[in-house]
Amino acid sequence: MSETKVSFSPGDDCMNDIIEQIQSASKFLDICVFTISDNRISDELIKAYNNGIEIRIISDNEKMNDDGSDIRNLVDAGIQIKIDHSSNHMHHKYMIVDELRVLTGSYNWTRSAAQYNQENIIITDNDDIVTGFIDNFSQLWETTILLTNN
Repeated sequence: MSETKVSFSPGDDCMNDIIEQIQSASKFLDICVFTISDNRISDELIKAYNNGIEIRIISDNEKMNDDGSDIRNLVDAGIQIKIDHSSNHMHHKYMIVDELRVLTGSYNWTRSAAQYNQENIIITDNDDIVTGFIDNFSQLWETTILLTNN
């Protein structure tokens, strides 16, 4: 039987779920998010990476240049990040944890999402759902551009 958890913002429940899932990883995290600008999340990603967790991130090419975006800091820390190169937004918001669980929802990985916005997160270990997200991430990883720290 699969397990599912749902959280809502405003408030720190969604952000705490993201951090808990990052901390629960034992091997790797595949993350596909519109943007990351909440330093609490970025700091946890860097800690996980420094503790040997393989992390791959796909993000939007335009949002990485926003004020407060942590994408360049994550690249500088050594995390592999790819960006889309289309005129449309890469608007996903999900994380695959050790190919066992998926965290997804409308929640933007930003401080304002926790403080002000009506957003949500769902975490599930349903095999069919996890497989669908793994397939989507693999397809996107092959068609996006590696961001370097130049």
